[in-house]
Amino acid sequence: MRKNNNKDYSVRQLLEMGACTNCRICADVCPAVSASGNGELSAITRMKGLKSILNSRMGLLRRLLGKKTKPSEKHLKHFSDTVFRCTLCGNCQEACPVGIHLKDLWVSLRQDLVNSNSYPAKINMIRNNLQESRNVFDEDNEERADWVDDMSDPPESGYIRDRAELVYFTGCTAAYFPVAQKIPIALAEVLDASGVDFTLLGEEEWCCGFPMIGAGIKDMLGPFKEHNLEAVREKGAKKVVFACPSCYQMWREHYPHEFEIAHTTQLLSELIKSNRIPLETLPLTVTYHDPCDLGRGARVFDEPREIIRSIPGVKLVELPRIREDCQCCGGGGNLEMIDAGLSAEIAKRKIEEITGTGAQAVVTSCQQCVRTMLTYVRRNKIHIEVLDIAQLVNRALKKESA
Repeated sequence: MRKNNNKDYSVRQLLEMGACTNCRICADVCPAVSASGNGELSAITRMKGLKSILNSRMGLLRRLLGKKTKPSEKHLKHFSDTVFRCTLCGNCQEACPVGIHLKDLWVSLRQDLVNSNSYPAKINMIRNNLQESRNVFDEDNEERADWVDDMSDPPESGYIRDRAELVYFTGCTAAYFPVAQKIPIALAEVLDASGVDFTLLGEEEWCCGFPMIGAGIKDMLGPFKEHNLEAVREKGAKKVVFACPSCYQMWREHYPHEFEIAHTTQLLSELIKSNRIPLETLPLTVTYHDPCDLGRGARVFDEPREIIRSIPGVKLVELPRIREDCQCCGGGGNLEMIDAGLSAEIAKRKIEEITGTGAQAVVTSCQQCVRTMLTYVRRNKIHIEVLDIAQLVNRALKKESA
């Protein structure tokens, strides 16, 4: 373990901390606080704890007098447990009246705690899984594209082609979880119907690195990033598309801008506008859940709604809180691995908001949101359908005449 001298924080972050006015708005909008009733999980409490740690390292009294104000291991352990019980949804950052980049700060704080050897044991599991299997779930990476075999008419190539114009980066959740594997199946069928020249990377796709950021182990990212870039280069592709907002966010913010990138909502919206997706009437009332990383993170709000409204027969009823104010489903920030109970409680509140609209289905644009909400719905026998937007479009595809 290295001696920590606050190098996990940028100069901007160190300056921003002093701008906090203790207004407590961040606590009011935090889904973890609302679901748990625990104010220690709030951004304002976290900020106070962070300042205390930083002051213990570089405070004037400590430097001049050598006063030992360093927090105890017990205190750090308790503080760390609260820091990692967060979905990194960014709602606190969105609501902050003075514009502190709180989500980025929490990511740096997690990295600091890992480097200070004060972090939940589950972080070691995440690190080991990524090192050994190249995915966060410790699944066989050679099986990343096995979902293709479950298609009604899979191509002989398995969608793993030598060359293609577009790479569909599947993501770990959709590759391995049965409840999410219907998403890549639906998207592949839509892309086929649209005549899109695409390929998968198969076992050459490694984790995008997002779980590393959330786990405070960003130092692992380099080899994964370089491998994925080279895998896309090998295909001669010009564009990479992601159904996972977290993968999309990673490539936007942490990868060099070597390729054109898009989320599936952006691609599907373009295809529909150019009349490349043949759609038929689908009588269905839906509501739309803005994923945190796609909405607040990437500001993609309009394309999903344009897609929904373009499908004949589909009626969109909005949630009480939408777009940048949309409430997290509980599936982000590695929370499910750290505190599954809290993740489920956040999902419960989300589903209650959804069922209150009277919609027959909730549509989202994130495989982790689908997995989190669908898991809660099934376990509690709630009569609401949970769909990714690719599944919705696929259901409305005009069927070929026999």
